[in-house]
Amino acid sequence: MANSGVGGGLTRRQLFERRARRRALIIASTSSLAVVLAIVLLVPLAPGWEAVKNSFFNGEVFLRTFPTLLRAFLLDMLIFAWCAPLIAIWALVIAICRDVQSPALYPLRIFATIYTDVFRGVPVILVVYLIGFGVPGLGLPRPWNSPYIWGSLALILTYSAYVAEIYRSGIESIHASQRAAAHSLGLSGADVMRFVILPQAVRRVVPANMNMLIALQKDVALLSFIGPVEIFRQAGVYKSLLANFTPYVVAAVIFLAITVPATRFADALLARQNRARS
Repeated sequence: MANSGVGGGLTRRQLFERRARRRALIIASTSSLAVVLAIVLLVPLAPGWEAVKNSFFNGEVFLRTFPTLLRAFLLDMLIFAWCAPLIAIWALVIAICRDVQSPALYPLRIFATIYTDVFRGVPVILVVYLIGFGVPGLGLPRPWNSPYIWGSLALILTYSAYVAEIYRSGIESIHASQRAAAHSLGLSGADVMRFVILPQAVRRVVPANMNMLIALQKDVALLSFIGPVEIFRQAGVYKSLLANFTPYVVAAVIFLAITVPATRFADALLARQNRARS
């Protein structure tokens, strides 16, 4: 009787859950609105608000610098576009090397372990400096002394170490019985990895790798320290010319316009994956 359909065919439990969701939504909306109103009303009352507003939120400077910074952001996107697939490929190679079972290939496993330990242990900016300034210092001819090449290599080497560990977690999440069953059918170790393990592992780590892509897209700005005039460097140029910090706010807005939708997409992928598993 307690679960009999009432109110348009819904059970009492469903009606209760609907009311609870509606109540939670109202409370969340009210509290969020209160916080926003407090910020809007109280922050302008601070003694230094006018100076901060003029230095960081100058509308005239915003409109003046936005088009150039948007064009500079295209360079960030180009660097990201050629780094991302190379990271995915090289990271997969490293992950496979760490999973090798044959004693004869054990040196590959040692190499992969050392590689991930080193590049995960050194900050990205240090790798960018060491490679971005060190390799061109060898006196290589153009274009091989380009900071675009060696800065991109620094990002590829560093991010591959992190993505390789994500791949490895996906590989290790596949139950050992599947590997044993594939071997019992006569598949070689390479075929087991190619046809049984990797297809499942790669699908499982897509949300985590999406988050790494978002981080990579932001860290491309680090290459500005070795020469490329991308959005961060261009914002610094405008800051010096105009004696105003608004160009940095413009750069932040442009980054947010890309990273926020990408983050929500990664969250949606993760939620869909969790629903599929449950």
